[in-house]
This record gives sequence, structure tokens and C-alpha cells, in this order.
Amino acid sequence: MKQTVKFLYIGHDPISVRFRYGLILFDAATIVFFVMTANSSHGTGMTIASMCVGFLILLDFSARLWIAKDRWKLLRQIYTLADIVVIFSLLLDPFLTGNLAFLRILRALRLIHSYHLLRDLRRDSHFFRTHEDAVIAAINLLVFVFVTSTAVLVFFMPENSQTAYIDALYFTMATLTTTGFGDITLPTPGGKLFSVFIMVVGVALFVRLAQAVFMPQKVRHKCPNCGLYRHDPDAVHCKHCGEVLRIETGGVA
Repeated sequence: MKQTVKFLYIGHDPISVRFRYGLILFDAATIVFFVMTANSSHGTGMTIASMCVGFLILLDFSARLWIAKDRWKLLRQIYTLADIVVIFSLLLDPFLTGNLAFLRILRALRLIHSYHLLRDLRRDSHFFRTHEDAVIAAINLLVFVFVTSTAVLVFFMPENSQTAYIDALYFTMATLTTTGFGDITLPTPGGKLFSVFIMVVGVALFVRLAQAVFMPQKVRHKCPNCGLYRHDPDAVHCKHCGEVLRIETGGVA
């Protein structure tokens, strides 16, 4: 059984790759589910659905922990801790309030950290290999927008709002970009502090995305000896094997 689980999670066979891409789709579906239900009332049907999703995430988490070479290292990773919080919030759904159920949106942290996702994408997608830094920065920014918008929705939006999630998303984007139209505000002290948090972290993520697009920290050039694909822009030798590199640059006329 353990060999089968390893084959699915870390194997190179097409079946293993398709299984891992299936996990990615499952991760994305759970994120959409959590966003859509973050501020909704939890009846019997919603409770059963939440517990079923929690059980599936628990199976995935248990499998990853079972085959991990260093389980303590895995448990210390932030997206693993987020999964643990999500699992408890789902399996204990009947005992949670709406505000605590908001913690499920932490599942978004796993979107780019799914098991061997980066390795599979580097191998299978030329676009990802070429724009890896920009793609990861964009996904991190998207996750931040999802998480903060949901937090604004759950903790700060009035219950009688007809377009609560749209208002929360609008406020988040206006604050994140420091546009500050002022038509939607969070007047409480907690709301003001949360707005500051969105501006500080959001601007840093925007800068990281712009840097990844316009000034990438690494260039793509395959080492002819060991195959290492990413190097410093001014690299003369491969850091992995020492092979001389001939990275094309614009130069100076």
C-alpha cells in the first residue's frame, strides 16, 4: 500500500502525474467552495458537505505525511499547518461559528505548494518554465486577494449588504493598490488596522510581481552539462557543476 501511495505522489509515470494534477484541481475546487460558503449559514446539507471535504483533505494529508522522509520538517511548513487548521475546522463544523469557519480559506496556501506541482509544471509546461517567477508571484497575489477579501467579508461587511462579497473585493483592491476611493471604508479601529495590513503586504506583493515580470532574479538558460535551467543574470559558471555558461545578454552598443 505504501509503495502505491508513493507511486502516485512522487512517481514519474503519466498516471502519477495525472493523479497530482487531479489533486491540484481538487485544491482549486475546495478553495472556490470555501470562498462561496465563507459567510453563508451552515445547515445540515452544508455541514455534511463540509465534513466530506474535510475527510478527503484528511486522507490527502495523511498520505503525504505517511510517505514523507522527514515528517517533522513537513509538519513545520506553513501550508501543512494551514491544512491542519482547515481539517479541524471542517470535521468540527457543527461546533464552529461563522467567523471560525473563515479559517478554511487558508486552504488557498496549498494552491502552488501541492505535492511535486512545481516539478511537474517545469517538465510539462514551456510557458511555466519561461515565466515561473511571474506565475508564482501572480498566484501568491491572487491568494492574498482571496484571503483578505474573505476576511473583510466575514468580519467587517454589514449583514444587510446586498453585494457583500463584491464590496469586500472592491474594498480590498482599492486598499491594496492604495487608490483609496473612500466610498467603502472600515471605520472601526480593527478595520483600520486591517486596512493598514492590506496596504503594507499588498504593495510588497505587487512589487514582487512587477519585479518578476520586468526584472527577473534568474534567467532561463539550460546548462549543457547538468541541465540546470535557472541561473543568475551575470553567471559565468553553472553553480551546480561549474560548466562555463554562455548566457546571451543585450550588451552595450
